Amino acid sequence: MITCWGGCPQVVRRPSPGAVLAGIVGGMSIAQPDPIPVTQGRSPRAIRAALLPEEAGDFDREYRQVMREATETLDLTPVLEMLERWARVALLSRDAERHRRMLDHAERLQRGEDLPMEPWSVTKARLGL
Repeated sequence: MITCWGGCPQVVRRPSPGAVLAGIVGGMSIAQPDPIPVTQGRSPRAIRAALLPEEAGDFDREYRQVMREATETLDLTPVLEMLERWARVALLSRDAERHRRMLDHAERLQRGEDLPMEPWSVTKARLGL
């Protein structure tokens, strides 16, 4: 079951798992795992190592693209934003089964499938919040 606050967002396409998460995680109830340990840092290598194998290629392609753009514009802001977004994906990937289930639900919603959902108010009442 997917829980959405104020209705689920419409996802038009899925260019990468990171982009999907950026677009839909804010409206879904997902437990937040512990952050990547500080000792690992938030380097591209540490973030990539924490991703599911099927997401590494998307990360690599996007990283190369933003680095190419940064060499032309001399602006690292898009690189840092991309790394922050993928760090969130890496955090969610720590529970691989749940993360894969969320990706599957996102893809099914994009195809227009009707998935069971409930409003946030119903979820809060069910959980006694």
